[in-house]
Amino acid sequence: MTMLDYDSLRHEAHEEPDPVHAGPVTKETQIIAIYGKGGSGKSFALSNLSYMMAQQGKRVLLIGCDPKSDTTSLLFGGKSCPTIIETSAAKKLAGEEVTIEDVCFQRDGVFAMELGGPEVGRGCGGRGIIHGFELLEKLGFHEWGFDYVLLDFLGDVVCGGFGLPIARDMCQKVIVVGSNDLQSLYVANNVCKAVEYFRKMGGNVGVAGMIINKDDGTGEAAAFAKAVGIPTLCAIPANEDIRRKSANYQIIGVPGGEWASIFEDLAINVAEAPPVRPTPLDQDGLLGLFSPDQTGGDVTLKPATQADMRGAAYAPKASLEVVYDTV
Repeated sequence: MTMLDYDSLRHEAHEEPDPVHAGPVTKETQIIAIYGKGGSGKSFALSNLSYMMAQQGKRVLLIGCDPKSDTTSLLFGGKSCPTIIETSAAKKLAGEEVTIEDVCFQRDGVFAMELGGPEVGRGCGGRGIIHGFELLEKLGFHEWGFDYVLLDFLGDVVCGGFGLPIARDMCQKVIVVGSNDLQSLYVANNVCKAVEYFRKMGGNVGVAGMIINKDDGTGEAAAFAKAVGIPTLCAIPANEDIRRKSANYQIIGVPGGEWASIFEDLAINVAEAPPVRPTPLDQDGLLGLFSPDQTGGDVTLKPATQADMRGAAYAPKASLEVVYDTV
């Protein structure tokens, strides 16, 4: 890497994001960011939700914003979309411009694309998201005519790139996906914290609710939603038929199908649920949703001593600090 490259990276790293928009939302398109821990099932839920919405006559655009680029895999039967970032790089080398035909694809009325991310060990996923949205704007993102734009985001909102829709009011509302496990609810709680943080800074984004996936009936996810003050939009059961079909890249949100009612109700709830300000939990509150034997919540903190750190007896030594009398 040349010195010019290093200087460019340093300059980019010190750039502050644009101020958070504080005006009213005027777009007719509902832009909804869906967040969840990796493996929580957000891509599964979104593929089926977007498909059902399209069958109900809605114009839907699904954008994968996870560096894994797996959002559209289920929608397209396991086939991978060329991502915006990799396509842009290839076109740039060839001296060509990216067109919408290069990166956006359709299935039964659903339009879908993947932002993508950098190669392993070669960049920041969050920066890739920012770059991807810059390219979308050049392709006319703000002029497209959709009823719903669904953004599938990794829940690591500590990263500025993944927190982009919340920080810059790029969406009207957020939905979190989680299960009855501590780690997915930890991520959902972090998303609620990010929403509340930017609301205090003048932002307008709120949380519309929670999708509970792989619901085994133990109730922790529903208790979390109630505790933070957001509705449960749907509960997708932990069912072997659903798991198998999802693993085989089959859409189950099909009108008239066995699981259609779940996604029909979810489509209505997603459309109608207003964005609200959540009340995030602290760590003890989150642990309190589970019994101590499930989480190790009965562990107490025992301070370490110098003797512990040295692995032997420790005798304090007199300080060599010089203390001057004050007169």
